Amino acid sequence: MKKTALITGGTRGIGFGIAQALAKEGYDLAINGVRPEEGAMEALDTLRAMGARVIYCQGSIASADDRANIIEKAYQELGALNVLVNNAGIAPRQRLDLLDTTPENYQEVVTTNLEGPFFLTQAIAKRMAHQKENNHAFQATIIFVTSVSATVTSVNRGEYCVSKAGLAMTSQLFAVRMAEYGIPVFEIRPGVITTDMTAKVQEKYDGLFANGMALQPRWGTTEDVGKAVASLTRGDFPYSTGQVINVDGGMLIDRL
Repeated sequence: MKKTALITGGTRGIGFGIAQALAKEGYDLAINGVRPEEGAMEALDTLRAMGARVIYCQGSIASADDRANIIEKAYQELGALNVLVNNAGIAPRQRLDLLDTTPENYQEVVTTNLEGPFFLTQAIAKRMAHQKENNHAFQATIIFVTSVSATVTSVNRGEYCVSKAGLAMTSQLFAVRMAEYGIPVFEIRPGVITTDMTAKVQEKYDGLFANGMALQPRWGTTEDVGKAVASLTRGDFPYSTGQVINVDGGMLIDRL
């Protein structure tokens, strides 16, 4: 029986890179996105052409009702979930200085990037634990995709940094809680990755890379992140639950 994975925000950017990597690993996929299914067909067809069975679970993880519907459809169609990848996230609608940002800006980002994944994981982790208790051979992995912004400050998008820092702690919490079931939890912490979200600041980061921001002087790719996720789900790190995998080209190494 093929393994299965739910990837939130899986139709574009980093999520789509992860979905492609898991399709190559032979997974059947539940792909979540906020767009109507017609708007995601190109991505879904690409994954199906790679041999994966793909279902689309439309909805916003910021909504409790949508989360319930996403979970219900994934389990109804696929029977079980071996992997949950919490990838979906948003940037602030307005990049506002820390002294000027608004409660509305803050609430939207934190609800989507932190509250949503927290409660989505809670619901799925309960099901995974139940399956593990009834079948010790059942294998499951939970992965949180955060950002270097979990520790690197950006005062013009403070709410994003707060959400990713909170998500990093969420990963640690679930790693501790799920350890008794033998279910590992990991955090992937991408650096500057080429996506539609970062396209707006390409010139800025081109300059930073040219000036030595990272040890590997290039933008990261969604394939880089996908390969890291695939390795974790294969069980290549069997004694490392709770660890942070930095996919940032050595960006965060302290240097004199």
